[in-house]
Amino acid sequence: MRPRPPIQGRGIFSGTGLILTGLAATLAALVFPIWSYADRSGTGVDVLNAQTVSTQYGPLSALDREFVTKVRLAGLWELPAGQQAQAKGTTEAVRTAGRHLVEGHTFLDERVRTVASRLGLALPNQPNDQQKGWLSELDAAQGVEYDREFANILRLAHGRVFSVVAQVRAGTRNSLVRELADDANTTVLDHIKILEATGYVDFDALARDMATGSTPPITRSPGPPGPTTDPVPAVPVSPSPSPTYPLPPAAASPPPGS
Repeated sequence: MRPRPPIQGRGIFSGTGLILTGLAATLAALVFPIWSYADRSGTGVDVLNAQTVSTQYGPLSALDREFVTKVRLAGLWELPAGQQAQAKGTTEAVRTAGRHLVEGHTFLDERVRTVASRLGLALPNQPNDQQKGWLSELDAAQGVEYDREFANILRLAHGRVFSVVAQVRAGTRNSLVRELADDANTTVLDHIKILEATGYVDFDALARDMATGSTPPITRSPGPPGPTTDPVPAVPVSPSPSPTYPLPPAAASPPPGS
């Protein structure tokens, strides 16, 4: 007897099965990361929900609480730095930048203390160690060296916080924090411009700072403390009265004689 020819249909069905199996595996690979990263504990969404508390002004996240603290800390060192610049600055542009810092952070300090009181958040009354170090550097500098140190230290600090303000403003669900971020954004941008107008800012150094990614994320778990029923009151900063001021003309290079 002649042997039977092979049944071609079996090869077709076998190949189709392999194709279907491959497609199913591909689909599973695509779906698995979505499931695993959206629902697993320890992810960004999970941390956000775990560290968020309810308030009458909307959910208050760990990021929101740290932002409120950072606004307060900024005023605790930048306001005295501004007062110092009015006395030690050797150019009118530097002294004007100092007045901007004083007026801007006097306003923001009042705002942040109001927001913290409504949300039941405790605020610091002293700058942190890094900020104290910056103030010490400014204390030691004199003359044109002081002008340059003042402009670059303050411009670097404001550049780092500018992206943080934008991050909070874009993502917060709390109406009080949102309003504070609006005020902080306006104030920080004004200070950036007025510091650059001194003519002493080293833009190459700023670019290197950004390129090296030296700006740390605003928060890491565990988050900062949440609202309390009786937070310790924050002591208001009380600068001497200063007159209104004009914005000095922008300068592309340091003033003559520097």
